[in-house]
Amino acid sequence: MKPGRCKPPQSLTWLLMAFSLFPYTLSSLPQGRSDSGNERSGVDSSELQKTREARERMVNEQMAARGIRDPRVLEAFRRVPRHRFVPPEIQAIAYADSPLPIGLGQTISQPYIVAFMTEALELRPSDRVLEIGTGSGYQAAVLALLAREVYSIEIVKQLGKQAEARLKQMGYSNVRVRIGDGYYGWPEAAPFDAIVVTAAPPDVPPALVAQLRPGGRMVVPVGRWVQNLIRLRRTANGLERESLLPVRFVPMVPEAERMPR
Repeated sequence: MKPGRCKPPQSLTWLLMAFSLFPYTLSSLPQGRSDSGNERSGVDSSELQKTREARERMVNEQMAARGIRDPRVLEAFRRVPRHRFVPPEIQAIAYADSPLPIGLGQTISQPYIVAFMTEALELRPSDRVLEIGTGSGYQAAVLALLAREVYSIEIVKQLGKQAEARLKQMGYSNVRVRIGDGYYGWPEAAPFDAIVVTAAPPDVPPALVAQLRPGGRMVVPVGRWVQNLIRLRRTANGLERESLLPVRFVPMVPEAERMPR
């Protein structure tokens, strides 16, 4: 994914205490990453009953109760084992209503915002999707159950390689992962029916717009200090731009504006 994503708390002990004391506390804005069949769902038949129940509660209380309506989207979140996409030491809180650290200074988004962005893509089973920001691979796994092909780009090499191996091991064979700068998309695989971006550029990257198929949809948080989640739709008359939700994501910075390392 992109550099500049918000860092998780310094201490996992502090995080675990916070969830014990305030399990349902949320910030005022939805938080992003600070990213079929049983073979592709990754569901383990021996999975603990309490984990399945936690996932069902997540879908019912964090998604359906807040307005997520698409039955295909809700079913995908019921089938993807979120705890497999976070480090072992915090798997007990994998279904919490909050972003969680996934290592290397990165996070996995709050479940609700992942579901909201996924639903906003209006995916069809025949769609080809580009995801900017693979992270641990959780959203890519959800997308894999809803679309024909998923192309996902992650800028943090170790994170991307781990996600690629995890997705392959779990049977998500229709996901391809690339290590690179998502600002420029995946031009040789374009055009895409849908594009989802999981960090906030100051405005929509032109390279991504160019890779959107006629009739395609892009969901992207835009802005620096004040951000809005927007949906772009390519029509015969040009681009339609719709503001969906105020959000708070870490910035996605174009390469030309980055400080030298």
